Amino acid sequence: MAVLLQSQIKIFDTHFIMSKKDIKEEVVEETMENNQEIPSETANNEATAVAEEQETIERDPVEALEGKLQGEKERYLRLFAEFENYKKRTMKERIELFKTAGQDIMVSILPVLDDFDRALKEFSDESDDVHVQGMQLISNKLSEAVKQKGLEVSETNAGDVFDADLHEAITQIPAPSDDMKGKIIDVVEKGYKLGDKMIRYPKVVIGQS
Repeated sequence: MAVLLQSQIKIFDTHFIMSKKDIKEEVVEETMENNQEIPSETANNEATAVAEEQETIERDPVEALEGKLQGEKERYLRLFAEFENYKKRTMKERIELFKTAGQDIMVSILPVLDDFDRALKEFSDESDDVHVQGMQLISNKLSEAVKQKGLEVSETNAGDVFDADLHEAITQIPAPSDDMKGKIIDVVEKGYKLGDKMIRYPKVVIGQS
């Protein structure tokens, strides 16, 4: 009886061991089958996506820096252009200031020049007189001195066409002839320019149209 019981136990153990082996083999086979179910195309797509994501992470900082650099370049060009305009503007202002720096002094000298012109015109018939010659010499020196400082006579003569932008009409008289209508009959007072700026317009008499 004991021998029969031991024989049955061995048979049960053998079946149990075989069952465990079969189960293990089935599990291995199922696992392999499950692994084979992942298509190679899906795996490639996942790898590509990961690579693109990594590339984006690496590329974005570079693009950000390039955009920032471009912005700084544009800002620099704007500042440079503004600075150049500022330099040109200040240079022009300095030149104008230099040309007109003595305007007040020149304006105060103009009546003296007018007096010399009237006196020399009055004594034009006595040019041989030493006093007249001395007065002529002083007048020439004064005229040359102010000319070196930029003072110039505005050339206006009788017979010129009247221009309200260049002349100051103090009166009108009947024109002596038809061709003098609207033209300058006489220059009562000279005009003067300091550099390109008119500091006194010539006072003229014009013929009525």
